[in-house]
Amino acid sequence: MSLTDQLAELRERIPPVNAERAAELAREGALLVDIREADEIAQGTPVGARPLGRGFLEMRLEQEVSGPDQTVLLLCASGSRSLLAADQLARLGYSDVRSVEGGFDAWKDAGLAFETPTMLDNADRARYARQLTLPEVGEAGQTKLRDARVLVIGAGGLGSPAAYYLAAAGVGHIGIVDHDVVDRSNLHRQILHRDASVGQSKVRSAMAALTALNPSIAIEPIEARVSADNAAELVDGHDLVVDGSDNFSARYAVNDACVAARIPLVYGAVERFAGQVGVFPAGGRPCYRCLFASAPPVGAAPTCAEAGVLGVVPGIVGTLQALEAIKLIVGMADTLAARVLTLDVAAHRWRSLRIPADPACPACGTP
Repeated sequence: MSLTDQLAELRERIPPVNAERAAELAREGALLVDIREADEIAQGTPVGARPLGRGFLEMRLEQEVSGPDQTVLLLCASGSRSLLAADQLARLGYSDVRSVEGGFDAWKDAGLAFETPTMLDNADRARYARQLTLPEVGEAGQTKLRDARVLVIGAGGLGSPAAYYLAAAGVGHIGIVDHDVVDRSNLHRQILHRDASVGQSKVRSAMAALTALNPSIAIEPIEARVSADNAAELVDGHDLVVDGSDNFSARYAVNDACVAARIPLVYGAVERFAGQVGVFPAGGRPCYRCLFASAPPVGAAPTCAEAGVLGVVPGIVGTLQALEAIKLIVGMADTLAARVLTLDVAAHRWRSLRIPADPACPACGTP
């Protein structure tokens, strides 16, 4: 059977819908999917359409639909590719898949709303090719990463790996807060810095390392000691905060500022062979104070300088913080929100614990 005959047979078996009817169905809850290539989508796409492309449609669609019975509307340039894709999806068990007759050309001719999305350039597609392939990221997720503004508290053992992987992933603006200078004792765990950086400002050293890794993003060095007096100003204008601080006063100050500004907070802490990672959602409920209502007595929680730490442990925890930040930015559903992951790497014990919101919490509790 020729392609022309095959398309004619498909139109009989899977009757297309015109653009106006497709727009009505989309308003009623149908999923409108643009299956054209990235260079075509760059010229415009229907408002509200999911730009999934054709190459990985079957894998990506599974993450988008509420179930196999949801109405799926496929749109290409003129209506041929979408018919072939509709046939394939029907064979996979999707019960209500329809092709938009005339494709995007008919959508525009009907005067229906469309937008010109901000797309990645060829250099970005080459740099992030492996994560662009992931259905959970794709071009839409990578664009979210590019447009995100993340604040990293501390350029030390946690902030170093977190900032490295955020920069590598393409987070477009990374602010790094630290007041200290690089010491030789830092180098076994604070991988942003080099021996030649000893004595230099940590944030300047971090900026040099991250810019060398990914010159297409913006790194903002902020030389400051975090306190209750400046935390609100520091977190302002950011979409997410990664806390790699090493003292309770800074953690409480950052938490309270994030709760007030309704900014999600990714928390991490390490000691010896143990670590914790948690995510406190925007606005709290729960927040860090729900987990630790008050700081322990002085001397009860030794610092890394006092208790020691194996360098790879903050590497693991900081990398997990970067992972959770990336998942939050691209919109993945399964994160550590309202949970804390505890790890003992000496015994390879990992536990995930849910954090209950404290109604009496002074930061996020019910007034």
